[in-house]
Amino acid sequence: MRILIVDDEPLARARLVALLGECDGVEIIGSLADGEAALGSLGELHPDVLLLDINMPGLNGTALAQRLAGRPRPQVIFCTAYEEHALKAFELGAVDYLLKPVRLERLRDALQRAQRRLADAAREPAAYLHGRMRGEQLRIALDEVICLLADEKYVIVQHRRGELLIEDSLRQLEEAYPDQLIRLHRNCLVPPSRLLGIKTLADGRVLARLDGTELSPEISRRNLPAVRKLLRLG
Repeated sequence: MRILIVDDEPLARARLVALLGECDGVEIIGSLADGEAALGSLGELHPDVLLLDINMPGLNGTALAQRLAGRPRPQVIFCTAYEEHALKAFELGAVDYLLKPVRLERLRDALQRAQRRLADAAREPAAYLHGRMRGEQLRIALDEVICLLADEKYVIVQHRRGELLIEDSLRQLEEAYPDQLIRLHRNCLVPPSRLLGIKTLADGRVLARLDGTELSPEISRRNLPAVRKLLRLG
């Protein structure tokens, strides 16, 4: 399993590195100090599991977990000094909730649970969008999608490896995947997990910052409250 450690305390990160050295079948792919850095790195590092602190400056652990809820990867294991967040953690679908100082056997148990979840997710059929590009019939997994843009009679799917044209309308896609896509504008849908933030321009227009692209689609006034709420809740 590919493990990403996210904790603002250097000593806590070092302890987890040492403990993971005693666990079989794991690879530490990164050790980061805040949730924003972790969120921005997901598209590049592709972790299977996050060992995630809760109380961090900026984007805290529960807010980050909220952004990842419903995705098969990465699975979240909270590592925290505070007991009072346990109920919220499990409501967000966390694999386990480890109290600091983390003990080796508890960590091993949590990693085994994460491995079982990953195996179960791998057996479930993935959601795919089907379309074409340069005459080829292609499909793309929905969890690779960055954004969907309406363009005359087609929809352009921006994804990690390029673009795809599909004939489904944005409305059809929005109705088919209500929990996996959010509308920014009448011409644009994005997966909620891709939203990093918003930027207001001098002329009053509001643009979205998306993970995995320099593209900044406009957010309509009608959809802005829902986007703000999503970002506020994490």
